[in-house]
Amino acid sequence: MSGERTTAAGGMETSYGFKRVGAGDKQSLVNDVFHKVANRYDLMNDLMSGGLHRLWKDAMVTWLNPPKRPGWKVLDVAGGTGDIAFRIIEASDRQAHATVLDINGSMLDVGRDRAEKKGLRENADFVEANAEELPFADNSFDAYTIAFGIRNVPRIDVALTEAFRVLKRGGRLLCLEFSEVEMPLLDKAYEAWSFNAIPKIGQAVTGDGEPYSYLVESIRKFPNQANFASMITRAGFDRVSFRNYSGGIAALHSGWKL
Repeated sequence: MSGERTTAAGGMETSYGFKRVGAGDKQSLVNDVFHKVANRYDLMNDLMSGGLHRLWKDAMVTWLNPPKRPGWKVLDVAGGTGDIAFRIIEASDRQAHATVLDINGSMLDVGRDRAEKKGLRENADFVEANAEELPFADNSFDAYTIAFGIRNVPRIDVALTEAFRVLKRGGRLLCLEFSEVEMPLLDKAYEAWSFNAIPKIGQAVTGDGEPYSYLVESIRKFPNQANFASMITRAGFDRVSFRNYSGGIAALHSGWKL
């Protein structure tokens, strides 16, 4: 498979990085990646973003602006380690309740441990489930967040439809993901760094470079900003918009269930 980006028409469901896999095979392969990197999650994101992911995540929570009142509920998908959920809880003065959902039990184990250490167990629960089949009733959450996880979901269109279903009317989707760099010189530098350096550093630090090769390739395959915005709109969301960070290395997409 080539390194060409997929479009709003799909293609990520059979793309394991640049390799084409059978329908239904991708999820288990991705699960293996995250079992391997669960305890190195922050390091993984630091390598992928040069440490900028921390600033982007802070910006995501600022744009979400969770209210400082009890009863407000957010579903954070593919967020097993609690990275986004804990930020949201703290931004709400510990009033919000976060349900952290991840298909990977190893990631959730890290999140539970972190929640205990931060004293946030009463504000968060952890659910092992698939983003394509959310185990929640319709109209259950005020917000749905997902950071650097949507590109690892095989059927992105199904996950977006599920996000729409579980949100309340007036609820909001926020999706932070690596995207298409829009500055030519930065694009070339970032691509050279990603494909040449990151797998080698991952190999040196963790003893296994293969997960990092997949993650780099999956970024290159993910639909660009406009195509992903079209997918969000097609799932039923209104007022869909996005913000680029660091020249488009990452993009934050927003949509509302109105």
